[in-house]
Amino acid sequence: MRRYIFFGIHFINITSLNTSFLIFYINFVTMKIIIAGSGEVGFHLAKLFSYESHAITLVDLDEERLEYANKHLDIKTLLGDATLPSTLKEADIVNADMLIAVTSSQSINISVCVFAKQMGAGRTVARVSNQELLGVDDIIDLKALGIDEMISPEALAANEVKMLLNQSAFTDTFKFDDGALTMMGLTLRSKAPFIGNTVQEAADIFPGLHFVPIALQRYGTQFTIIPRGDTEFMRGDRVYFITDTEGVEELYKLTGAEKRSIKKVMILGGSNIGRTLAKDLCKENFSVKVIEKDHKKAIDLANILPNALVINADGRNVEILKEENISKMDAFVAVTEDSETNIITCLVANSKGVRKTIALVENMDYFQLSHSIGIHSLVNKKLLAANSIFRYLRKGEVVAMTKLNNMNAELLEFVVKADSKVTNSKIVDINFPRTAVVGGVIRDGKGIIALGDFKIREGDRIVVCTLPKSIKSVENLFC
Repeated sequence: MRRYIFFGIHFINITSLNTSFLIFYINFVTMKIIIAGSGEVGFHLAKLFSYESHAITLVDLDEERLEYANKHLDIKTLLGDATLPSTLKEADIVNADMLIAVTSSQSINISVCVFAKQMGAGRTVARVSNQELLGVDDIIDLKALGIDEMISPEALAANEVKMLLNQSAFTDTFKFDDGALTMMGLTLRSKAPFIGNTVQEAADIFPGLHFVPIALQRYGTQFTIIPRGDTEFMRGDRVYFITDTEGVEELYKLTGAEKRSIKKVMILGGSNIGRTLAKDLCKENFSVKVIEKDHKKAIDLANILPNALVINADGRNVEILKEENISKMDAFVAVTEDSETNIITCLVANSKGVRKTIALVENMDYFQLSHSIGIHSLVNKKLLAANSIFRYLRKGEVVAMTKLNNMNAELLEFVVKADSKVTNSKIVDINFPRTAVVGGVIRDGKGIIALGDFKIREGDRIVVCTLPKSIKSVENLFC
């Protein structure tokens, strides 16, 4: 019988893996994590963390959900109300390294974190739906209340879409320190001038560039390569780069990417994500159309989005999309609660000549299909939430982290401490694994594409891309 594990964002048949790989995989430092809420975000987090051999306890009042989690995951489940001290005590909260409250109610999540911290929990994370709560640090001491971190998967998804619209030629983006360094992913086209050259040859031909390749996947394969000097660029390669603020324009020119101005955006779905995105885009003077089939929700949207055109219609109807001039849109963003609807409507938009299509999806397997079927970018709020939380499970002081879409690689931002092994060392002298690479350094708020002779010092923030098998070695360099 075949068995599968979740690795990065790939399902891998463990019957085909060698023993040393599996020994590595289960050799993470085990943490005790309690997750309150077994909905889609809670279940996804439990799945990710359990596959890294952490001890997970999933708490919920929904017996059916817990039974499903029990059947599919190697975790402990607890039927009970996480806001009750007796339930938290039964979950062994006093020995918990982390409590994550991700129920559908933000008030419950806040209460659970407050109670858990007072009962001895380590780090606490609360999911919230109202974005106003994400910016109250200057008026409310959340840590004093017992909440170490607040996250909103919907806000994370809306921000991800905005970044993708602002860098329209790229399929994936991630900003470190408000853009001091930025990760960008794209597929190399035939007109990219360094196709056929190795990384070293490209560096010699185009000296002084402000970007560096950090991960690569050959067309038609699912194997992730950390580029070295002798790695050759080929047509169809899916490549991730790290760039500083000056390197974005260079990337457009030297990768064959088409720079497109996006001003007209059609959004399908008036969900929290759609509403947040529309509001933010209107503030930035985008021309926004929102299509929402629920009449009451459409009326509410029209009231809170005076600068957007809200249409009460079923966006799955191709004739409706034609009537609303979809062919004249610069971008189409589908964020309904149904992944299949989002994918199909994006395909329709693509067939009508829309230059940028973005779909919200729940099924991670769809990431494998997106580029082959013609959708430019996929967004998954569960994965974004997991990325936001995952950094707390890494050793060393990790301040930001993301997993590369459709690749089994992680991008981590470490803060260099006085006693870190890398402190006062040149990059070339650091014993980095061959399956890990320094993407850049942030020093005094400025992003730097650091080469081998760059000397790392205390306080620097180092962005590292690594395959999973090298995570432990990389972490040890920054401990």
